[in-house]
Amino acid sequence: MSCLDVLKTTGRNAKREIQVYRLILKDHRTPRLAKVLLGLAVGYLLLPFDIIPDFIPIIGHLDDLIVVPVLVIIALKLVPHEVVEDCRQRIQAGPERDVSGEC
Repeated sequence: MSCLDVLKTTGRNAKREIQVYRLILKDHRTPRLAKVLLGLAVGYLLLPFDIIPDFIPIIGHLDDLIVVPVLVIIALKLVPHEVVEDCRQRIQAGPERDVSGEC
């Protein structure tokens, strides 16, 4: 597999995971703390300020690579497994499948 194929696959996987996280955030079964942590992860990525400013070479971007995944991992551990699986199945099924409003 070429490097371009790996990048395309990684991009598709990332897009799918973001869609799953959006559904998890909307689901009423998701604990409030998990919603807050996922929101903080997204906000940390999008906001212009960081714990370590990005203009500091290497270390400035390294904190993004550590803080965001840690927040996402902690949030996903708080979400019931059934919710995550329901949302993953809904994404895999595509937009034509209507799931009873759970996700």
